[in-house]
Amino acid sequence: MAGEAKIDPMHQFTIQPLIPLHIGPYDISLTNSAAWMLAALAVIFGFMALGLKRELVPGRWQAAVESLTGAIDNMVKVNIGPEGEKFIPYIFSLFTFILVSNLFGLLPLALIPGFHPFTTTSQFSLTGVLAVVSFSIVILVGLWRHGLRFFSLFVPHGTPAVMVPLIAVIEFISFMVRPFSLGLRLFVAMIAGHILMEVFGSFIVSGLEGGALGVGISLLSFLFIVFVMALELLMCVIQAYVFALLTTLYLGDAINLH
Repeated sequence: MAGEAKIDPMHQFTIQPLIPLHIGPYDISLTNSAAWMLAALAVIFGFMALGLKRELVPGRWQAAVESLTGAIDNMVKVNIGPEGEKFIPYIFSLFTFILVSNLFGLLPLALIPGFHPFTTTSQFSLTGVLAVVSFSIVILVGLWRHGLRFFSLFVPHGTPAVMVPLIAVIEFISFMVRPFSLGLRLFVAMIAGHILMEVFGSFIVSGLEGGALGVGISLLSFLFIVFVMALELLMCVIQAYVFALLTTLYLGDAINLH
C-alpha cells in the first residue's frame, strides 16, 4: 500500500500524446506539451487583440498592452540602441511566450479530475531551442553587419598582443556557452520549483495519515507550499525577463561590438 501511495515528482514533466497521428514512419501526434504551447499562443493573441482597440481613453487591456510593449521597447533601446527597434517584435514574442508558459504551470487545474497543467518551459528541449534561435540571430546579425570583423568581439579593445591568443580562446568559449546557460537557467528554475511543490504536497497527504504529529507536518508543509508558490510566481516573471534581457544584451554586443 505504501508503494501505491508514493508520489512521483517527475511524473508531471512526462510528455504524453493527446491525439495520436502518424504519417508513414513519422510521429506527429499532438502532445500535452504542444497543446499547452498552442494555448500560450492563443492567450497571447487574445491579450494583444483585446489591447489593440486604440480607444481615446485606454481601458484596462489597452493600458496593460501599452505598458508591456513600452517596457520591452525601453529594454531594447537601452541595451541595443536605436537600431534595436527592428528586434522589438521578436523580444516581445519571446518574453510573453515564456511568461505565459511559466504561469500556465502554476494554474490549479489538477483539481479537475484527469486534467493537469503542463509547464512547457520545464523541458530543456524547448528552452534549448529558444536559446539556440536567439543565439543564431545574434551570430547572423553580427556577421551580416560586420562581416569577419565580428570576430573582433573575442579580443577586447586594449588587449596586449602577447595575451591575444589566450584571451581570444577564453572569450570564444564564454561566447559559445551563452546559449547553453540561457536555456539551462530557465529550465532549471522551472523544474526545481515544481518538484518542490510536488514533494511538499506529498508530505501533506502523508502527514494527514499520521496522527497529531502528521497533521502538524502537513500544516507546515502547506505553509512551505504557499511560500514556494509565491516565489514561483516571482520566478515566472523574472526568468522571462532575464531571458529577454540577456537576448537584447547579446544582440547589443553583436551590433555594437562591445
